[in-house]
Amino acid sequence: MFQNLLVHTDGRIQHIIINRESKLNALNKATLAELHTALSDAFNNEKVGGIIITGAGQKAFVAGADISEFASFNSAQGEELARTGHTKVFDLIENANKPVIAAINGFALGGGLELALACHIRIASDNAKMGLPEVSLGLIPGYGGTQRLTKLLGKGKALEMILTADMITADDAHQYGLVNHVTTQDDLLTKAEEIMNRILLRAPLAVAAAISVVNASTQTGVNGFEKEIEEFGKCFDTEDFKEGSAAFLEKRKPIFKAK
Repeated sequence: MFQNLLVHTDGRIQHIIINRESKLNALNKATLAELHTALSDAFNNEKVGGIIITGAGQKAFVAGADISEFASFNSAQGEELARTGHTKVFDLIENANKPVIAAINGFALGGGLELALACHIRIASDNAKMGLPEVSLGLIPGYGGTQRLTKLLGKGKALEMILTADMITADDAHQYGLVNHVTTQDDLLTKAEEIMNRILLRAPLAVAAAISVVNASTQTGVNGFEKEIEEFGKCFDTEDFKEGSAAFLEKRKPIFKAK
């Protein structure tokens, strides 16, 4: 079905592997289009509880965008490139109704780091290197990197990374709060699956609500506290809340149905 992705399901976890190893899994137009389709399918599939995104091989998660595709663009074409990417892939991930974990298995540069930043949780292998090198090409990050990196790291550290175009190590990324965990290459997917499986024990509608409310905390013009109050209230009308509270009182494990 896909030319540039490998997609398989393990229980309720859908794995999406960017499969352009010879190109260090660079994001070209076709790969972004396939990511949009694969992600949309996963978010709409009741059998899928969460998604793990990684890159093929052991060298790169995604080593950037395919520069040859836009080297001749003018400003209008560049703006459209960024806007389409935001809408179809990066914002789609951040605003998803299901958790998405990035398993960063090597270089995550430019659009690759931006893809990881759009995910809800990031785990890196100890050989991973991350950076936004766009200013060395005469560009700036265009897939949300300036905004999401700043929200994660703070203005000073984000500006240092973006303006120097330097790469950082996995350990530095962990220290800065850019990634949640660092593992060996061999343990990377195991760790990602372990975290996802813990999330999948929880009530799916509550998980979706929590993602949307946490996102609201960084959105301009949105009162995150008010959104939290509203979403908290909505939870009381779900069957999952009734099941969760009953299971707690009866000292048993809940069986959630996403209803």
